[in-house]
Amino acid sequence: MQLELRHLRTVVTIAEAGSLSRAAARLGVSQPSLTAQLQRIEESLGGRLFHRSRSGVTVTPFGQFVLTRARAALVTFDELLKGEHVDAELSPIRLGGYATPMLSGLLRRLDDALGTAFTVHTEHSPRLLLDLLAARRLDAATLIDYPGHELPSVPSVDIRTIGTEPVFIAINSRHPLASRPEVSLTDLAGEDWVISPPDGAGWPEYLLTACQEAGFTPRMAHVMVEVAMVRDLIANHRAISPCMATFGAEADITVRPLAGTPLRVRHLIAWRRDGLLAGRGDELWRLATDAHREALAGQPHHAAWLARSGSLPQAE
Repeated sequence: MQLELRHLRTVVTIAEAGSLSRAAARLGVSQPSLTAQLQRIEESLGGRLFHRSRSGVTVTPFGQFVLTRARAALVTFDELLKGEHVDAELSPIRLGGYATPMLSGLLRRLDDALGTAFTVHTEHSPRLLLDLLAARRLDAATLIDYPGHELPSVPSVDIRTIGTEPVFIAINSRHPLASRPEVSLTDLAGEDWVISPPDGAGWPEYLLTACQEAGFTPRMAHVMVEVAMVRDLIANHRAISPCMATFGAEADITVRPLAGTPLRVRHLIAWRRDGLLAGRGDELWRLATDAHREALAGQPHHAAWLARSGSLPQAE
């Protein structure tokens, strides 16, 4: 038997009902039919999902393994089948974003300003977030892109620039380069790099191009998105990593600007023109801009860079 989504729903229903008779009633089938179907499902999966007794059914350890994955699969599938219509009276505002301190600050400000329920969906890929906006899966999202790799315009989505900032470099505090006020990209040619995986918006292609123009190809020893692990590699294993200005320094980690600012990142706020935040774009942009400034305010390496270089031009 080929396993289908309806079989996963059957398994979940049996687990929730606690007995085959109650599950059969919920599913609108006879108990013998449901029993036979469950046996076929178990044969297909290669193990027993439930212990049966006179008092009902209990989930086996293997059944718990299957149930966890079945529920996750059904949630994902149901999300794909959601209709495009959103009832403003009943639905929360759906926010998406690239997980940064700025997003946290924006959520706090939106909570204070709107006083309405909202849900949050983070993704590593700004392009995916933009696609979710276009597909009416989100009402607004914070995004990033890079010079020469700007996100495309989407007719149903308004996008405004929050700010542009340099990409910094995070290095071990005992590294010889840590004592310098700024680091040349060419000085990093022989280092082991920690980078984030492709984000669909031009990274790490943007980084590779800048390094190649500086005369080398970076040795990308580690690829990950988990910030805690990135910090561990820098602090304990002497790897280096490009980072945003909001990446905080600590005892074993020093953050330095790159000489000449060869890499930049642009922060954006986007919202659907027919979404639940339609007509409040100016307010949304102002709140996002305030959150961005707050996130940068606590970073001394960014303040030192501004003192030497001045702010980057802000493009609308």
